[in-house]
Amino acid sequence: MKERKVPLRRCAGCMESKDKKELLRICLTPEGEVKPDLTGRANGRGIYLCRSKECLEMAKKKRAIGRGLKTELSKEQTEALFAELEALFSQADEA
Repeated sequence: MKERKVPLRRCAGCMESKDKKELLRICLTPEGEVKPDLTGRANGRGIYLCRSKECLEMAKKKRAIGRGLKTELSKEQTEALFAELEALFSQADEA
C-alpha cells in the first residue's frame, strides 16, 4: 500500500517545518475576527504556531501573526489574542 504524505506547515515564530497536527492554527475569519482554530478546519486565512510560549513570543516580536494573516491587527486584537493563546499554553503545560 502507498504511504500517505504527512502535511507539513511552518511555524510563524521559529520558522521550523513540522507536522500539521503538532502546530496550533490561528485564523482570520471572514467576519474579521482573529482567533485560535482548535479544530484546524475553520474558514478563513490561517497561520501556524508551535504550542510553546517561546514561539509565541518570537511571533509577537516579529509581528508575524498580522503579516501572515495579511491584515493589520489593532493593539486590542493583538493583546486579546495573545492573552487567549497564553491561557491555552498554560493549560497544556498543566495537563
